[in-house]
Amino acid sequence: MRFTYRTELPAHEPTAVFDWHERPGALERLTPPWGEVEVLHRQGGIRDGAEITLRVHRGPTSFKWELRHRDYEHGRQFRDEQVSGPLKSWLHTHRFLEREGGGTVMEDEIDLEPPLGAAGAALGPAFIETELERLFRFRHRRLFTDLTRHAAFADRPRLTVAITGASGLIGQSLMHFLTTGGHRVIRLVRNSQEVGEDAVFWNPATGEIDAQALKGADAVVHLAGTPIAPGRWTDDRKKSILGSRIRGTELIAKALAEVSGGPRLLVSASAVGFYGDRGKARLEEDAASGKGFLAEVCRAWEGATAAAERAGVRVVHMRTGVVLSPAGGALGQMLLPFKMGVGGRIGSGRQYMSWIDLDDLVGLFQHALYDESLRGPVNATAPHPVTNATFSAALGRALGRPTFIPVPALAVKAAFGQLGTEALLWGQRVVPAKALESGFEFFYEGVEESLRFQLGKEPS
Repeated sequence: MRFTYRTELPAHEPTAVFDWHERPGALERLTPPWGEVEVLHRQGGIRDGAEITLRVHRGPTSFKWELRHRDYEHGRQFRDEQVSGPLKSWLHTHRFLEREGGGTVMEDEIDLEPPLGAAGAALGPAFIETELERLFRFRHRRLFTDLTRHAAFADRPRLTVAITGASGLIGQSLMHFLTTGGHRVIRLVRNSQEVGEDAVFWNPATGEIDAQALKGADAVVHLAGTPIAPGRWTDDRKKSILGSRIRGTELIAKALAEVSGGPRLLVSASAVGFYGDRGKARLEEDAASGKGFLAEVCRAWEGATAAAERAGVRVVHMRTGVVLSPAGGALGQMLLPFKMGVGGRIGSGRQYMSWIDLDDLVGLFQHALYDESLRGPVNATAPHPVTNATFSAALGRALGRPTFIPVPALAVKAAFGQLGTEALLWGQRVVPAKALESGFEFFYEGVEESLRFQLGKEPS
């Protein structure tokens, strides 16, 4: 069977779109967040003879998929062909066609034969076409938004950005987004065996960091820290959560303050937990901090950058809301009950959720790297926060599942203790005043639009 998907990109010429596909991180950016795909081996980019081996997870099963590239024509096309894998045959042609009036027509053409036997019968043409439609609708939309974000700063120099927490949900997405835009990323790693040209050693627990290796970087994005969930907040866990953020941030801040000729920008993670439980109050960046453990953590987290600020480094505190991606975070944890039809509002459902699409968050980090007007706290949330009940209903609609079963507040407190109270029952109505004032454009202002994009549930 043959499947073809086309998208017009009026603002981007074929060579620019092709070059994006050649850069490191392109495959990762084009892999949907609902698809568990692991790169086992990669050699040679996308030119003729280049090879890639993937491990694809599908429910309880997984399989290896070996592909080889061929028919490379710079600016025009390349192909990947199955060497071994789940299908009888697979040939994917990526074409970059000149659009009448300027720009590019991006065309993906798949020629495939399903496997033989019972598996082939189950994977009928209608099912395959539906899944491919879902996949390429996501890929082409992300390609458009990524290219648009990079084009906004096309006249500015490419940057070298050091990232802590590069293996996490946000860190991985940011790293691949930056490399496909032509930037260089340096990972800060705790394993000394990983140290290399683009990996620098640090260990917050022992206070060690190779500060001199950061001299070539333009900026540091600091994302590392002990996860707040899962698990109840025992005294030891609370000490770990607070301590990891203070130690890591202080270590980075002091290194930037002391190294001569090093990065003059630090974008450091924080969270909307800074504001505590604030009901319906509309919270911009100048709002006071609230009560609770999360507010205490965020105050200390942000305060730990003091050494860098005193040294004249521009510091941005990204107060991030609930990041929407099925690949992890809060959405990743709540998907199973909602898919099973047993999801619903938590507690009263009236508590506000300040959320942000993962792709918009990555774009906001890029915006902060270039926009020198941004400093201090920046609310990294979508412009329209929603109540928990509204969010639950939107997620149910996106998944096509009912959301009639609420989770009582008493059950949340019994199961999760203080974590459940602060992270699930408390809320903040946070708005991104600074981001909007600086001209940042959100591609996903509505929560259901974001959920449908991230889950691959957009209408045809």
